[in-house]
Amino acid sequence: MSDQSGDEHEGIPPPTIQNAFPEDTIKIMLATDNHIGYLERDPIRGQDSINAFKEILQLAVKHDVDFILLAGDLFHENRPSRDCLYQVMALLREYTLGDRPIQIELLSDPNDGKAGGYSFPAINYEDPNLNIAIPVFSIHGNHDDPQGAGPEGALCALDMLSVTGLINYMGKIDLPLNDSEAQSNGIAIRPVLLRKGNTRLGLYGVGNVKDQRMHFELRSNRVRMYMPKDKDSWFNILLLHQNRVAHGPQQSVPEGMFDDSVDLVVWGHEHDCRVIPEPVAGKRYFITQPGSSVATSLADGEAIEKHVALLQIQGKQFELTPIPLRSIRPFVINEVDLSAEADKDGFDINDKIEVTKLLKTKVNELIDKANAEWDVRNARAVEEGEPELPRPLPLVRLKVDTTGVSEMSNPVRFGQEFQGRVANPRDVLTFHRSKKSTTRASKIKADMPELSIDDPDLTAAEKLSKVRVQTLVKEYLAAQELQLLGEAGMSDAIETFVDKDDSHAIETHVGSAMRSLMKGVQANEGDIDDDALDEIVEKVRGEHEQTYLDKRQDKGTKSKGKGKAAAAEDSDASVDSMAMDVDGGGSDFELSDAPPPTKAKGRAAPKKAAAPKKAPARGRAKAAVVDDDDDEDEDEIEEDEPAPRKRTNRAAVLRYVHAHARRRRGVLTDEY
Repeated sequence: MSDQSGDEHEGIPPPTIQNAFPEDTIKIMLATDNHIGYLERDPIRGQDSINAFKEILQLAVKHDVDFILLAGDLFHENRPSRDCLYQVMALLREYTLGDRPIQIELLSDPNDGKAGGYSFPAINYEDPNLNIAIPVFSIHGNHDDPQGAGPEGALCALDMLSVTGLINYMGKIDLPLNDSEAQSNGIAIRPVLLRKGNTRLGLYGVGNVKDQRMHFELRSNRVRMYMPKDKDSWFNILLLHQNRVAHGPQQSVPEGMFDDSVDLVVWGHEHDCRVIPEPVAGKRYFITQPGSSVATSLADGEAIEKHVALLQIQGKQFELTPIPLRSIRPFVINEVDLSAEADKDGFDINDKIEVTKLLKTKVNELIDKANAEWDVRNARAVEEGEPELPRPLPLVRLKVDTTGVSEMSNPVRFGQEFQGRVANPRDVLTFHRSKKSTTRASKIKADMPELSIDDPDLTAAEKLSKVRVQTLVKEYLAAQELQLLGEAGMSDAIETFVDKDDSHAIETHVGSAMRSLMKGVQANEGDIDDDALDEIVEKVRGEHEQTYLDKRQDKGTKSKGKGKAAAAEDSDASVDSMAMDVDGGGSDFELSDAPPPTKAKGRAAPKKAAAPKKAPARGRAKAAVVDDDDDEDEDEIEEDEPAPRKRTNRAAVLRYVHAHARRRRGVLTDEY
């Protein structure tokens, strides 16, 4: 979510139209991030998103716009519920169909982007079987993007609305089918060209793609915008749905990387409202960010008053008028520092009764503030001739700094006292601590080890360049005291979890490692008391760790590309099919096609020949793998000799494992 303000643009007059002529002026209703379906099962907030969308359509009719322009995330879910689809289709039919004449002429090909195998055009008001009063143009966002690989290709909810003639879906980009196609093809943006009187308008939409890919395509100058030859006489609008604020290297789209022929960028995805057009240094275009029409998180950016915009274009001039949304539930947010309040009022911060009393006072103040804001907004609308709306329950969020407080009350139980007064009683409070002021020094040493990027002599750019998952995980685990799990295997599992988005990587590794550890401990003959388990477990863990390291360093095993360790080591080349590392001199599309070395094949052959001797035991051997599927090769060799009789007390092993897990709780060691 965007956290930048428009302070640097204060004092710059907004663009205006000089000597406006209605017959040459295109009027557009701008909105984005409607997130219809958000919390639809909530009895209080379930209809907030659809009510906001209904108000937007009513505003479009009221201001007699030529069309509506949406910049992504019409739906909150990729697969919206039937109720969501029903209500959206009903509203679109109610407010956008009719016998009102369309005053904008389509100059581009009406069949560009139409459904394959069908005769109806892509632009609904060009279809003689439909009676469109207000066309709606929309791109997809990251919440409602196309997915699937059926006979019609990737589809999304907007495709459904498009073939029904309710929405004109634009900005759909075909993903590359293979690496060579991805490296040779960029992003092609074909416009919808419109004209009204003497004003000619080009709409260039690009639906959401991964920020890394968009960043790479822009820097590589591979975003091709198909423009008319006399493009300077057209007013060109670019719609996109990407991160505007940097969340990491290449995790956003820079504002100044678009074509100089663009006049206005309509930016979706960011939820805070920055609807007033902002100039871009060194560029001729402006950026408008309408923000979301419903709060989908209790963050500071969502507390800014929600707006849509009436955009008017004449020739190369434009004027944008923000329009506040009346139906939006009021949302107020504030922060309180308990230590500061205790010093000011003179109470003990560990006195739960006094703290609860203070928090209740603060929440009541926020409720009164939210209700007052609604009353002011309502009174203003009534003066303009609008009907008065009933006051809804507000959204309230109080962020509490609990540094130095030993124990806090249950926030859910606290919020129940405000049931019927706020719309979010379960999450009114959120607690956080100041890391620099905590007194548990020994805990800090274990939880927050000193990493290489903590060097105070490094600049911010140098720290970013040193941020690598592999390095950070290695340094972090090295600072811990793992008693049951090996550092190398745990490191590889975490890297796989992060780089490959494998949600089961850590769970699989821990389960496999624990089974292998128990097998090694139980292999010792005789009963083992609890005192001797420490030494045996440490010995077995060290043996398995060394075995894992040996196998990871074995080039023959690595070249087979079979196990998870090999996949983790290759993660830099296959993190994501669209993640581009342009700063590193290459891209992640470049995957190695070299055949595996014959050395691995030669080594594996005798093991396959020996396997039938112990076929019934092979399943048990695989269950005892330390971390990697390739370890089954060594387990099959060990099966040539019968396993010793296991007389170890299994209950003692389990008691030891769980006791150590409890002692290490709270630290990233052996508990997951």
